[in-house]
Parts: sequence; C-alpha cells; structure tokens
Amino acid sequence: MTPLQDYRSKTLCEVLIREIHKLAIGTFRFMEVCGGHTMAIRKYGIPSLLPDNISLLSGPGCPVCVTSSLFIDQAIFLSRLPGMVICTYGDLMRVRGSAYSLEEAKATGSDIRVVLSSLHALNMAQGNPGLQFVFLGIGFETTAPATAAAVLMAKQKKIKNFLVLSAHKLMPPAMNAIITAGTPIDGYICPGHVCTITGTLMYKEIVEQHGVGCVVSGFEPLDLLQTVLMLVRQMVTGKPQIEIQYTRAVKPGGNPKAMATLFEVFEPADDWWRGLGIIKESGLTPGSGFRDFDASRVFRLPSAEIEEPPGCICGHILKGTRNPSDCPHFGKTCTPETPVGACMVSAEGSCQTHYRYGEKD
Repeated sequence: MTPLQDYRSKTLCEVLIREIHKLAIGTFRFMEVCGGHTMAIRKYGIPSLLPDNISLLSGPGCPVCVTSSLFIDQAIFLSRLPGMVICTYGDLMRVRGSAYSLEEAKATGSDIRVVLSSLHALNMAQGNPGLQFVFLGIGFETTAPATAAAVLMAKQKKIKNFLVLSAHKLMPPAMNAIITAGTPIDGYICPGHVCTITGTLMYKEIVEQHGVGCVVSGFEPLDLLQTVLMLVRQMVTGKPQIEIQYTRAVKPGGNPKAMATLFEVFEPADDWWRGLGIIKESGLTPGSGFRDFDASRVFRLPSAEIEEPPGCICGHILKGTRNPSDCPHFGKTCTPETPVGACMVSAEGSCQTHYRYGEKD
C-alpha cells in the first residue's frame, strides 16, 4: 500500500474502532478546532463509527466562520476608495457584511482580487505602484507567519502601496474561552496544521487548569480514530495530557523560525469571535515598527458591530452548544449555494460539511 492507503486502511481502522468501543465506558465529548478536521470527520463518516456515548463537537476552527461581519464591511469600505485593490483568499468572498459580500461588491465595480498568498498580493502591489493594495489577513497561526513575511518584505523593499487588514487570530485563547463559558468538553482534537507552526506548549494551560486533554491529530480516517482512542484512554485513566498523534508532521517545538517571524510583525490584541464575543489577546495586529502597513490605522474604518442574520445560530454552533440541524435556516434558506450564515460559506464550516456529507434534512 502507498502511505495514503495506509492511513485509510479498513483493517487498521476496524482495529481502532473495536478498541474504542471496548474502552469507552461513560460519556465523552470531544471538540475539534480545525476546519480541516471538521470536513474530514464528516467526509469519512467518523461519528457513525463511534459508540453513541462519544460526541464529536465542531468548535471555532474555521477562520471564515469566526471572522466578524464588521471585517467584511471594513474591506468593502476600503474597496470603494479610488485606486484601491483588495486582495483576499477565495473562501472569504461570499461572507456577508451588513449589506453585501465581497463577491457582490466586486460585481458592482470594486477591484477585489482572489490571491493564493500574501506574497502574491505583494508582488501585484510592487508591479502596480499607482494603485493601493490591501491584503485581507485571515486565519490562525498557520497563515499568520506568511502574512508577517510579506509585511517584512514590503518594509525591506520599501513598497509603500501594500497594507494588511488583519483578522488573524490565536487559537488557545478561544479554546480556553469555550471551557470558561461552560461548554462541557472532555478533550480537544487539536489542529495539526496550526501545531506544525506553534508546537504543543500552548495547550499546557488547558490541560493543567481545566483538566481537558489535548491530542494533535492528522486528517486521515486512521489519524482521527487513533486520536479519539488516545483521548478516551486519557479520560478512563484520569490522566489528561498533551499528546501528538500527527507525529509525521508535528514536533513539540513547532517551527521556531515561523513563530519568530509572526511575532516580529504582529502583537496580540483583543479580538471578536463569532459566538464568543471579545476574547482578550486573541487577535493579531501589526506592532510598533509595522503600523504603517496596518490598514486599520492608515484609514478610518467603520466600527459598528453587526448583528447575525435573524434565526442564524452560527455562534452557538461554533462554541459547541448547538448542531447545524438545529438551525431553522439549515438546508432550506441556507445552503452552500445560498448561505445565510458564515458557517455555511466555507468548505470547512460546520454547516456546509453537515450539508454536504449528511443531515441535509
């Protein structure tokens, strides 16, 4: 078998499933906080393979889902300014602000371009000095170092027409906030891609103060089942801890160079998360020495927060207290083609994954 087939081996998965069913005596609630895990768990039908007493909850792991509608309004405001070009990842295009999405703003004349990376946006800015480019920085510790690298390069090359509007966020403050808010969680399925950058030390507080186990997982069926088994073992032995299932990619120390780049440019700041509100020092904003590249400082932007669409329960879904099928819009007025809430927009959103891989009705 190829390595990929190894991680999808039916025989090996059946071994893990039997062991989970054997050990899982009691009630278990595990939350994943990675959009890639949200999609993989549904795509591979992982919940259907587990005993009924194990619940898998979707947390705030989708960057598009947790980003505020105000951020979209600010981006659209900037796009209306003369000579302005907005650069964004594609999955942000259909998230709505108070009146429009970026996709709709583009259709009405704004110059909004989908890019593959922050460096892609920087190169366009360098090649078009007569235009002002703003890159929409979105994502967790996985994508923030790349945005920081683009800002560093812009400063070194003295590229004056490149700015960043940051919605970058840090994962551990949100994971702590969910527990503090009262959502019952017995263990976290921790994000593999994030941890390739950060390492695992950042989960120490969650384990020591809250007694909640943390296992860093890969994305294949065997990865996810082994992660569930590791969390079950932690619970039944009463020994919550930090473990790495995704050993082929994640090391305890992470990527120190990427982290150094991130914090050379950005500093923590209070930020708003859908469903959780303002979380102290959970966001990232350009620090001193890089504020000339911060669009929120260069321009006076809208600041009024926007209410969720009536009936939308994305906020409750992101903190693990409701399921997508509980929403009155789900599968009716809210589908991937006509999303009402942010959780239906992204392919990594809980509502879209539930819709695509089950529970349409």
